[in-house]
Amino acid sequence: MFKLLEGPQTLGRGPKFWGCFVAVLAGALIYPLFADSYDVGNFSYFLIWIFMALGLCLMWGYGGMLSFGQTLFFGIAGYSYGVLAINMGGGTTTIAALLLSVVVAMIAAGILGYFMIWGGINGIFFGIVTLSATLVLAFFLGQTAGPEWRIGDARLNGFNGMKGMDPLAIGDLYIEGSALYYLMVALIVIVYLALRMLVNSGIGNVIVATRENPQRAEMLGYDVRKYQLLTFVVGSGLAGLSGALYTSWGQFITPSSIGLPAAAMPIVWVAFSGRSDLTATLVGSFLLLFGFQTITVYSQQAALVLMGALLLATVMAAPQGFVLGIGKFVADRLTGRGKRAAAAELQPRPKLKTDEA
Repeated sequence: MFKLLEGPQTLGRGPKFWGCFVAVLAGALIYPLFADSYDVGNFSYFLIWIFMALGLCLMWGYGGMLSFGQTLFFGIAGYSYGVLAINMGGGTTTIAALLLSVVVAMIAAGILGYFMIWGGINGIFFGIVTLSATLVLAFFLGQTAGPEWRIGDARLNGFNGMKGMDPLAIGDLYIEGSALYYLMVALIVIVYLALRMLVNSGIGNVIVATRENPQRAEMLGYDVRKYQLLTFVVGSGLAGLSGALYTSWGQFITPSSIGLPAAAMPIVWVAFSGRSDLTATLVGSFLLLFGFQTITVYSQQAALVLMGALLLATVMAAPQGFVLGIGKFVADRLTGRGKRAAAAELQPRPKLKTDEA
């Protein structure tokens, strides 16, 4: 199991890396003991979105499928949680509502992914189809303002959004404040470690091989469509987890959380961070979310402009991602690979017989 955590498909291995991991986790665990309750709530909000970014990293960075549909499944799971939590009566049933809403999102991803992947849709057209489906859902939900648009006791409410669902609870105890924060930290750790094991396993190797050369992988006997569908369903399910957690956290969800600006955000987070590594995506997405929220307090337009500028800078200056580039640089210096590579460059090239001639 430990070998899967340190496989070749992920950056960071050895005692130094895991020592830093434990130190960061320890800092996260003791943070609520010293921080203001408002700040703890904000950090819970930031962590909710990390699952969506990790799912896109799996699909785009490891599987080679650029999807604009993360907010599509975010919305499906979010609205499903609202409908289930309201109709199931709230309380302890909210845990079941959370799990079922993620399952609903994964089923929807399986259906959409099946028709796209078995239909031969790939490359830029994969992104176009997922973006189209996202915009269709956002437009549809915006037209559901009338009283006839209800599922049981849950009204969709159009652009005003669905509200009135209970937050996550165990018995009569609501999971809010520090309890929600610790739940987010625990889920982040579980998902992060599970994804590291997945991408470093035999299945992960096939997923990466499919990204690099699907024809060659198929010639080796793998049905690449099944691996692509698995990647799409798992990545979309993580987006659904973000959606269900978001709805339970704020006790509302609106179509604006699904539309075009929202759909573009995960692309910016993952591209800036480094789409080919889970650790870079985790760290970079959190930093961007923290910065975006800080700037939004003063100007939402300025925050959106900054996000666009970061995406442009990433494409032009660091296609592999800024956080990943910095991580590789630090890793090379810690292990000495950078110094050895520089020394090798300075060594004179041995003369060949053809050079002497």
